[in-house]
Amino acid sequence: MTFKALLASKAGDKISSNLVELDEKDLMPGDVTIAVDYSTVNFKDGLALSGRADVIKTFPLVAGIDLSGTVEASSYPGIDVGDKVVANSWGLSQTHHGGYAQKARLSGDWLVKIPQPFSTKDAMALGTAGYTAMLCVLALEHGGITPDRGDILVTGANGGVGSIAVALLSGLGYRVVASTGRLEETGYLRDLGAAEIIDRHILSEPGAPVAAERWAGVVDSVGSHTLANAIAQTQYRGVVTACGLAQGLDLATTVLPFILRNVTLAGIDSVNAPQSVRLEAWMRLARDLDLKQLARTTKVIGLAEVPDIAASILEGKVQGRTVVDVNA
Repeated sequence: MTFKALLASKAGDKISSNLVELDEKDLMPGDVTIAVDYSTVNFKDGLALSGRADVIKTFPLVAGIDLSGTVEASSYPGIDVGDKVVANSWGLSQTHHGGYAQKARLSGDWLVKIPQPFSTKDAMALGTAGYTAMLCVLALEHGGITPDRGDILVTGANGGVGSIAVALLSGLGYRVVASTGRLEETGYLRDLGAAEIIDRHILSEPGAPVAAERWAGVVDSVGSHTLANAIAQTQYRGVVTACGLAQGLDLATTVLPFILRNVTLAGIDSVNAPQSVRLEAWMRLARDLDLKQLARTTKVIGLAEVPDIAASILEGKVQGRTVVDVNA
C-alpha cells in the first residue's frame, strides 16, 4: 500500500523536495508504525530543506522534524495500537524519515503519548517549537524566576517558539516584554499576553557587555548580538535561556554579566532531551497552555505548500505556527 510523502533529494550542492508515492517497504526500522495526521514547519525545517545548514545527513530522506498521529502497529512496551502519539526531533529529518509523510515507522523511545486535552492537531500546533518554549519555562523556574522577580524578555516573539513562550509565560502570571522586527503585528502579540513590545533593532546591534538591568529572565531564539544584549541587560541572579540562532550562532559577550550579576545562561536542547524531560514538558503544556491562545498562533497547510513556507520562515515572514495536514 502506497502513501504520500515529501522527499528531499540532493544533486551536487542543491537540495530539492518533491511529492512522491512511497511504499511501506520504504519505511525505516522501528518498533512502532504510525498513521501520521499532522506535521509542522519549524525554523530547522527551513534550514533542512534549503540546505542552509547541514541538517539532513542522508539522501533521499522524508523531511519534517515533527509528527503526530495514531499507532497502527507496535511491539514497544506501553505503546499500543490506537494510541495518539507525538514525536519531536531525535533523528527525524536528519538520519530517519520524518513527518512529511502519511506513514512513519519509529522507535518507541522517540514517542510521547499525547496528553489530554490535546488532539493530534494541537500537538503539531505546538510541535518542537512549543515543546522547546516549555523547556525554556522549566529552566526559568529551575533558576528561581517567579513572576514577582520581574519582566521576562522573549525575542523572536512572532515566531513559533516566541509565540508559544509569550502565551505560556503570560498565562503563568509573568509580565512579558516581546521583541520583534514586525511591529505591525503588535496586536497579535498583545492578544497572546505580551505587556510590552520592543523593536528587535534595539537588541540586534553590537552593545556593551553590561548595561542597565531590565529583565529577570529571557527566552531567546535569536542568538548573536541579540542574545549578547539580552544577557547584558539581565538583572542580578537572572536566567537567560538560549534555544535558537535565527540571527546567528555567534555570541560576542564577556564573563562580566556572569561574575558581576550572577546571571545564568541555560542552553536548551530539544533534539536529544531525555524522555523524562519531554514527558514533563508535554504534561506542563497540557496543564498551562490555553487552547484558545494556541489557536491564535496556528494556520494549516498541505504537504505541497511546505517548501514555500519553509523558505518564508527563514526570511522571518511566518507568524506563529504552521501545521501541515499530511492528508490534505
